[in-house]
Amino acid sequence: MSIEHYENFPVASWLCPPALRAPITAIYHFARTADDIADEGPATAEERLADLTAYRTDLRSVVAGQAPSPRWSRKVFQPLAVALREHRLPAHLLEDLLDAFVQDLTKSSYADRPELLDYCRRSANPVGRLLLHLYGIEDPVAMARSDAICSALQLINFWQDFTIDGPRGRVYAPQTDLRRHGLQGQQLLDLQDSPAARALIADLCAWAHALMTEGAPLVHQLPGRAGWELRLVVQGGLRILHQLEAMHFAALVQRPRLRASDAPALLWRALTMRPGRPQPGPRHPEITP
Repeated sequence: MSIEHYENFPVASWLCPPALRAPITAIYHFARTADDIADEGPATAEERLADLTAYRTDLRSVVAGQAPSPRWSRKVFQPLAVALREHRLPAHLLEDLLDAFVQDLTKSSYADRPELLDYCRRSANPVGRLLLHLYGIEDPVAMARSDAICSALQLINFWQDFTIDGPRGRVYAPQTDLRRHGLQGQQLLDLQDSPAARALIADLCAWAHALMTEGAPLVHQLPGRAGWELRLVVQGGLRILHQLEAMHFAALVQRPRLRASDAPALLWRALTMRPGRPQPGPRHPEITP
């Protein structure tokens, strides 16, 4: 799981209502710090698991109204304790995020798409549900659309990050998809570009696009600034998919990323989102090396 996954969510934080900036920042720092524990630095897997266990203990302490250890207190758990108290954040969603970080340290491949989506249910969907909670939205349809958007963002992050996850020994492309394209996970770990690999990535991008399209109507359900912020989040994910298509899905060779030059296109697409209008998605052009 990449830190940039969590940077997808506050991409338009200047649109966030001032009253919600503190709790949203607290959630962000909680997730990003856990991500750092799981992925950054020279620690061994065993040391990372021990740190995540200690981190979970501190979370449970502040949920119970008790003082956490001093290790992450000032930056993470003091602000989170305030958010938990003032906004009654669902603590089980924070626990789900930690479960996903632990899973990244103990599981390196996925059998099929449902299994990968179950990972997204814990690694990404809690963030969207926490934000809906802060906005006071409990509508089941809105929650389902939020889950679709968050899972799509997580999948897009995976298809963007082959060159990062490969050296870490992680294959997020499901085994069923690999077999359908005549590939093995080791070829992705070794970053072996090929027509078959590009066809695989094209299929995976189409899957992520379908999920994003399923969730996109949520932007019209959220009021005011929240809806506009979500428009930019959705369009940021879609922009990465368009970049992958423009580079003929050569994600094993090059990592696409958003740049300042993408801002005009993002703003225009956000402004022109209309109910019932499908979002342009990646096609399946002839895959060439």
